[in-house]
Amino acid sequence: MEKKFQHIQAAHCENGVASSLLKYHGMDFMTEPLVFGLGSGIFYLHIPILQINGGPAIAFRGMPGAIFSKASKLLGVKVNRKKFSNEKDAYDYLNQQIEIGNPVGCQVGVFNLPYFPTEYRFHFNAHNIVVYGKENGNYLVSDPVMETVTTLSEADMIKVRFAKGPLAPKGHVYYPENVKPISKEHLQKAIAKAIKRTTIEMLSLPGPIVGVDGINYTARQIRKWREKLGPRKAGLYLGQIVRMQEEIGTGGGGFRFLYAAFLEQASEIMANDNLLKLSDEFTKAGDMWRNSAIHMGRIYKGRLNEQKDFEESARLLDEIAEVERAAFRELRKIKF
Repeated sequence: MEKKFQHIQAAHCENGVASSLLKYHGMDFMTEPLVFGLGSGIFYLHIPILQINGGPAIAFRGMPGAIFSKASKLLGVKVNRKKFSNEKDAYDYLNQQIEIGNPVGCQVGVFNLPYFPTEYRFHFNAHNIVVYGKENGNYLVSDPVMETVTTLSEADMIKVRFAKGPLAPKGHVYYPENVKPISKEHLQKAIAKAIKRTTIEMLSLPGPIVGVDGINYTARQIRKWREKLGPRKAGLYLGQIVRMQEEIGTGGGGFRFLYAAFLEQASEIMANDNLLKLSDEFTKAGDMWRNSAIHMGRIYKGRLNEQKDFEESARLLDEIAEVERAAFRELRKIKF
């Protein structure tokens, strides 16, 4: 009997693809928060020498693909990844996987996805979908951020898989292999390792632009922007932060809520109430990120425009950094 792929809506595309594919291959316990936490998805990086869409390059997560790769490694699962130099090879390989009944993840560009509302189509090439079949010449697609499954024509599939620009997908296809049953003890060890890795990435990586220190770095830059760039451009920069935070890959607040959900689930698996208490701190951080986005959005829209308003945006980020630094330090102290 052929196994049927089940669409699961998720908050973030890579988490959704990873959890869906792992569940399809027998890991029934897998959830979006669990794969996010195992993959150390929560992060922060401000790259001052790089701009995206004319604004600061800020990441609230690791490199695309890192969540699935890190989580899979801890679970003892191999992720098979392939990229292609030409469209025909990519087309043939995808069809081969569909013919043998193997759902695959595909990295695609958002701008040419016809089922996306026009206002959400922009040049971002690290979106992830599952392709699980073909019907009447169209690919059957499970996009985790959509409520229901959808389809893409062959022409549209080629277009989004070979989108040009930064993070070009190059036909990137991936799927898990050799998925074996996971014991509770194995899962507990994986969670402990993932939490330790996350605290290192948020607290101990060198340089002022990464982890919790990176949030303070952004706050310092915001205080300078109005005088350095002028009110209009400085407002556009804040608008870009909001976009990176709230629209591109879920971002700041959403990722903090996901990590809170991970710690809540981990507290049950590990039988550790301290994880549940710290879950509340990351929910608090998520709320604070959302509040900061509202304030920055008012400056971007011209409703606020004084230096004191930029100072307030910076102060909100410094407060977020304080909350997250304290939470990660407490997380680092927990003995498993």
